[in-house]
Amino acid sequence: MKFETRCVHTGVDKDATYLSATTPIYPTSTFRWDNLDSHRGFDYTRSGNPTRKALEENLAALEGGVDCRATCTGMSAIVAALQLVAPGDHVITGHDIYGGTYRLFDKVLRDQGIDFSFVDMGQPAQVEAAIKSNTKAIWIETPSNPLLNIVDLNAIVAIAKKHQLITMADNTFLSPYFQRPLDHGVDVVMHSTTKYLNGHSDVVGGAVICKHQQHAERISYIVNAMGLACSPFDAWLVLRGVKTLGPRMEAHQRGADAVARFLNEHPGVEKVYYPGLPTHPGHDLAKRQQFGFGAMVSFELNGGRSAVEKFLSKLKIFQLAESLGGVESLIDYPDTMTHSSMSKEDRRTAGITENTLRLSVGIEHPDDLITDLAAGLSAVSQ
Repeated sequence: MKFETRCVHTGVDKDATYLSATTPIYPTSTFRWDNLDSHRGFDYTRSGNPTRKALEENLAALEGGVDCRATCTGMSAIVAALQLVAPGDHVITGHDIYGGTYRLFDKVLRDQGIDFSFVDMGQPAQVEAAIKSNTKAIWIETPSNPLLNIVDLNAIVAIAKKHQLITMADNTFLSPYFQRPLDHGVDVVMHSTTKYLNGHSDVVGGAVICKHQQHAERISYIVNAMGLACSPFDAWLVLRGVKTLGPRMEAHQRGADAVARFLNEHPGVEKVYYPGLPTHPGHDLAKRQQFGFGAMVSFELNGGRSAVEKFLSKLKIFQLAESLGGVESLIDYPDTMTHSSMSKEDRRTAGITENTLRLSVGIEHPDDLITDLAAGLSAVSQ
């Protein structure tokens, strides 16, 4: 089946009794056993649930993995994936990744004995130079959050295979509709299903999809043992959202392309970060390894924080909020919001400034989005 058809139909047919056209919600916490030795595939919802299993089958099919585990948040998905490394191991990742991931790596897992190096992942030579004798994995975020830098998946995978390292990729920004890292040889993919997969800003969740059975078995064990799985209702919400992933991503991207081109030509904007612009340094690479450019747009507004405050005060459609990937457009100020857990020095090193704004472009009409942004930019120039 084609991608859009898999979105709609994979994992759905779970009701042999009444032949429901949609996946039922099984809110039960426990399941009866047939006898002392056997049950019908599920015993306790922390370990497995029919509704959650339906979502996991769907996401595994969309990413091209052997198995998936759906978790209660995107961060819990990262926690699960990082259980493939152990205290004493070393992980290489980008210096411009999501602030929550940075915090988990630098302030939590480092204290538990895992070492991290934060490098410019856009330079494969820097990645290889960071490898130590105890390096176990490379964590990839492409496009990066919030500056939309593109990481060469094939190049990083080649380095990892050369040194027998595990590769893990956060594919939240593009979803499997626009990028499938497993096809490039990445071993493990994670998502915050809160974002594009669900798409309606009404659930938090995560997912880990594996290319290899041994990794899938370890992740499954960890999710059960650590109690990281999502609830049946949350799984149902995400499965409902996934059905419209294809047309939503096309609508998101239509708006993002129009917004990026508008901002790129406006004198009040210093710089635009959007891989769909031919001037973006990762444009050609994105064309090779992605099926589209996505709907995240970041830019540098001239004038510092005072200009940012004037700009935000006039917006009516773009909502000042964290998160992304919902049908409504959001605007984020990374310096005090999504990346505030990073030190100011680390934010500046990554390229995040007091002028940086990040847009999650929704599915509203592009003309309305541009009018909204133009009002904000006019306020800055007055």
